Amino acid sequence: MNKSEVTANKIADPEKLRSVLALWRFMGKRIVFTNGCFDILHLGHVDYLSKAADLGDVLVVGLNTDASVSRLKGPSRPILDENARAMLLASLHFVTIVVLFDEPTPYELIKTIQPDVLVKGKDYKAEEVVGYDIVTAKGGTVETIELVEGYSTSAIIHKILNNPPRDL
Repeated sequence: MNKSEVTANKIADPEKLRSVLALWRFMGKRIVFTNGCFDILHLGHVDYLSKAADLGDVLVVGLNTDASVSRLKGPSRPILDENARAMLLASLHFVTIVVLFDEPTPYELIKTIQPDVLVKGKDYKAEEVVGYDIVTAKGGTVETIELVEGYSTSAIIHKILNNPPRDL
């Protein structure tokens, strides 16, 4: 299998996800879950995801589908389609698996995964994170991670739109 195939293999459909979850639970792995749109992958995302991965043995990233991103962010989003965003996330060595979800929140996905650790950015209070009830009820934890200041997809889009190339 070449490296591109290895990366693509880290993108799971529901059946594959159930299979790997069963294996990880059998092996006693500490499962970490986070989610997002990850529309334009940037340093803030990489920092956040690497810190999330440090909290357990495997990192599952829930990725909003294109339709879900459009509903959340507006009709001009996403910038990159779900296949590109999934491959970019899967190419990060500390991301174990990527799974797409189409719902407004990852609540049902969290119910399926039953992670030991649920992670969001410090812009959330742990008690307000979707899935807090599920994870804490089974003895897991909800962690919030400091975000890298100055990095956001919206800020990058704004910068691009306000700084057109000079050679055009």
